[in-house]
Amino acid sequence: MRKALGALAVSASLLLVPVSGTAAAAAPPHTIVTDGVKLAGIKQAIRTGHASQAQRDALKAVLDKANTALTAGPWSVMNKPSAPPSGNKHDYTSQAPYWWASRPKTPENPQGCPYVSKDGQRNPEADAITDHTYRMWAWDAMYHLSLAWYYTGDAKYANRAALDIRTWFLDPATRMNPNMTYSQIIPCKDTVSGTGIIDSTQSFSQLMDAFALLDGGAPGWTGQDRAGIKAWLGQYLTWMQTSPQAKLELAATNNHGTFLDMQNAAISAYLGQKDAARKIVLDAEKKRFPVQFAADGSQPLELSRTMSWHYVNFNLTAWGRMAEVGKNLGVDVWKYRASNGVTLRKVVDQLIPGALHGAEAWPHQQIGVFDQSIAADIFHAAAEEAHDTDAAAAVKQMPLPAGGDTWPARVSCFPLDPPLK
Repeated sequence: MRKALGALAVSASLLLVPVSGTAAAAAPPHTIVTDGVKLAGIKQAIRTGHASQAQRDALKAVLDKANTALTAGPWSVMNKPSAPPSGNKHDYTSQAPYWWASRPKTPENPQGCPYVSKDGQRNPEADAITDHTYRMWAWDAMYHLSLAWYYTGDAKYANRAALDIRTWFLDPATRMNPNMTYSQIIPCKDTVSGTGIIDSTQSFSQLMDAFALLDGGAPGWTGQDRAGIKAWLGQYLTWMQTSPQAKLELAATNNHGTFLDMQNAAISAYLGQKDAARKIVLDAEKKRFPVQFAADGSQPLELSRTMSWHYVNFNLTAWGRMAEVGKNLGVDVWKYRASNGVTLRKVVDQLIPGALHGAEAWPHQQIGVFDQSIAADIFHAAAEEAHDTDAAAAVKQMPLPAGGDTWPARVSCFPLDPPLK
């Protein structure tokens, strides 16, 4: 076994947990956005030396990310340079990235008010508020560290994940308040908007899997931690369903609405509210498919954006994760057929020409970089869950993500953050 694992060129920590006979077949983790049975199977294959080359490469990429996270952070909302309108730094804060001053900044008009929207053009002013970037780094670190602990049994990953989680969510001195009231605020405006919730919904669901993996007996993750995070999540879910901002976002017909439904279903499922989570998924199918997807599988609401390739993939990332949440609740989103005949598989297959041939095969506007690789995860999902042979073939031919294709080690659609620049 040592020889097989050594060939992985990943980490000697894989040898820390002895595996023999039936002891190797541990119970699957109770993950929310990932098939726990698949994760357990991958772990078994790795530890017995039967992992595929793709699984070995993916594990190495996951461990590379986790090893980087061991010495980065921990991050906190308290580190931003200034407080939000509430005056409380514990409130998450970010600036709407696509809004710009319309007038010169003068002593009489220091902000250059009013601000106007320039879709797809990121205002570098937004990066001055660190919560957005730190949120992305912290939540990705928590996920990769937890997954690394699950596969290796190395306590250093679990302990660091627990530290990052406690710092961001639980420590009274550094914790984030359970709301997104001041997410993506627009300078010069004080109207209530729900769009900023996307800062959370695009990637928060991966943390349900991080918590679930640590709940499986991770060192450094205590009963007090589990109780604390569930209490925090309960408050967060209430805000995400009842606040003025959330009500506006739930009414959104594009990717914003998809992501909020998916996030709320994932949180509900982790908190044991499975009937409520299942209803969210079922309602999302009926409510969103006919509005978001045309009969031919196109996504008119996302295609209208200046970064259409990014946003059609972004929305499908939400649906890929929604489908996995649904699968764990007994709902097969991949089999759902809307009144216009469209299925999720048909929507995914619309992306194949762009993924294979780039901008020349994509007759829609995409300002900035045309990253073909961002379709890889939803193709993997379609191939595995919908037996989509066209998507399976495409993912073997298209450019894969920089840093390696980690799907074979995590088997879930990874959050697709909007570009920072």
